[in-house]
Amino acid sequence: MKRRNFLKTSAAGVGGAALAPTIIPSKVWGQAGSTFHNSKINMGFIGVGGMGTNHLKRCVALDDVRVVAVCDVFESKRQAAKARVDAQYGDDSCATYNDFRVLLARPDIDAVCISTPDYWHVLMGMEAARQGKAMYYEKPMSLTAEEAKAMRDCINRYGVTFQFGTQQRSDARFRYVVELFRNHYLGEPKRIVIGSASYVEVGPQPVEPVPEELDYDLWLGPSPIAPYTTLRCTRNWTLIRDYSLGCLSGAWGIHHVDIAQWAMDADDAGPVAVEGWGQRPAEGLYDTFQYFEVEHTYPNGLTVLHVDHIKGREKVPQLNAPNSMGVLFEGSEGWVYVARGYIDSEPKSLIRTPILPSDIRLPVSPNHWRNFLDAVRNGTPTICPVGPGVKSELVCQQAEIACQLGRRLYWDNDQEAFINDAEANALLSRPMRSPWTL
Repeated sequence: MKRRNFLKTSAAGVGGAALAPTIIPSKVWGQAGSTFHNSKINMGFIGVGGMGTNHLKRCVALDDVRVVAVCDVFESKRQAAKARVDAQYGDDSCATYNDFRVLLARPDIDAVCISTPDYWHVLMGMEAARQGKAMYYEKPMSLTAEEAKAMRDCINRYGVTFQFGTQQRSDARFRYVVELFRNHYLGEPKRIVIGSASYVEVGPQPVEPVPEELDYDLWLGPSPIAPYTTLRCTRNWTLIRDYSLGCLSGAWGIHHVDIAQWAMDADDAGPVAVEGWGQRPAEGLYDTFQYFEVEHTYPNGLTVLHVDHIKGREKVPQLNAPNSMGVLFEGSEGWVYVARGYIDSEPKSLIRTPILPSDIRLPVSPNHWRNFLDAVRNGTPTICPVGPGVKSELVCQQAEIACQLGRRLYWDNDQEAFINDAEANALLSRPMRSPWTL
């Protein structure tokens, strides 16, 4: 079933020393018929904090991958990553870098994993594309809508393999529920509800001396100058608006937004209207929306409600499940709720429904990293390419702006801009600190 048909018919009446292997030219990766001929894919890792280290642990144990370089602005993190890699391989060959541009300039590196703070993603990703590197790219796509579109243009121009880190598309539970919804096993679709994260605020933080091991200017990069404090440069940066949209996107939301888009068959489309409310902490370091309620309306009148899980539990009974950060699909004949490691339905028989060979079937990816590496090697599609990733990001950007303005906004999916609303469109971009620029 084509996307436009689904959107029209599914409404429910609701208004170091370089290694030197022989390598295939990077520009052909990901194109139809291309084949990667090396026995191992040489990987570089940019950002080896929490998520970066998790990805590194996985890749360094794979027989067809060789991690040759790591990069981080914290010396302790890159040295710890190097120690992990060298211990696995039994040598001292893993190179370390402070500046991502030096790593990306190495011609022997085939692919990179980008796991840095959100505001760095696009600048690093675009440079990786220009250098012909395939990339596993952590979510979210960008800090702004303008950046997301620039990233898509760059990936399409250079034709490199791209895997977005919305790994729930490689989760059998999520895929199954999306297939149930798409095939109308829930009856006529009525609504999708996203339960996202929230957080506990902190007070104002004392200014601290910059640690000697940290290149703080490079950490800040394109973001505004700000005094150093420990919480700013740990995982908590995702709750600061200079670096992230917080729980609406990078801290959690885009994972479930991506599943809702998948379920709506809207990988090349999105909502046409959005209205939202959000609350930020009155003071302190964190200033992204802590509590929020956003409703997106799609062309067929179907709505997607996106709420933080604390407030959501008060309004949506299913979000009181053991895992309250999930996606609820409602139809005329029942509902299904899915979260990581959890699934429930009413009636219970819904989640015992077999998906038939004649039904709409989605691509199967049992492992997100293997899906990416196979795409690098064989030129096959990734489960999360850049196009759908950008469309999901734009949904999150719409939500952020709607919460800022506190009024209903209308969206043109072809122009990827708000309709007749200069104030809202001005919020689709932000300036970057010189000399950084798209």
